[in-house]
Amino acid sequence: MILVVALTGILTHFLPFSSFFRNVDTLVHELSHALATLALSGKVNVIHLYWDQSGITQSSFPSNWMAIPISLAGYIGSALFALLLFALYAKRYERAGLIVVTVLAAIAVVLFVRNGYGIIWCVGFAAVSALVAYLAPPWLRNGYYMLIAFICLVESVVSPFIILFASLYNPSSAGDAANLAQATHVPALIWCLVFAAISLLCAKVSTSLLFKRGFGKEQTTLAQ
Repeated sequence: MILVVALTGILTHFLPFSSFFRNVDTLVHELSHALATLALSGKVNVIHLYWDQSGITQSSFPSNWMAIPISLAGYIGSALFALLLFALYAKRYERAGLIVVTVLAAIAVVLFVRNGYGIIWCVGFAAVSALVAYLAPPWLRNGYYMLIAFICLVESVVSPFIILFASLYNPSSAGDAANLAQATHVPALIWCLVFAAISLLCAKVSTSLLFKRGFGKEQTTLAQ
């Protein structure tokens, strides 16, 4: 599992325009915060997505304790979404997966995303994904889908470790873990370890689903 994540991380970083597609994970992360906020009857004010794959969700909610599940939702949501993409791959539902990411980008730009780069990115990504889902030949559609799935997998694993290292030197810069530390008085490092453990578990299941189907295997039937 670690080898798969490491190799795909290296390969995807060398692909042309890979930085553009890495914002998929950022989108899912921020939408997970938004979904948790709405589930708790809070209000999502705005989502911003940036060119460096960072993002922010500004929200308001009636009770301080709600900061805990809302802050937890980002990294956990990203890890679970990567798992979902590989589960769809194992079932040969690549087109359905592309429809899902297209709808997410469309919902985000209509309801939440308000900065210039974020709007352009969501519109562009939704358009490309929709075209690939419905017009591309199977080999291109599946290849594009696996690019998105692997990027989500890699970013969902790498991101918790980035804030983990940040928490060692400057806990206040550890993003969601810093928010959780403020809300619970549990050190940011502990929350980073929780995020890392969940992401690794989801990555393990994702890679098992990948190898269960294999790479590029097409289902065949015999007609009599």
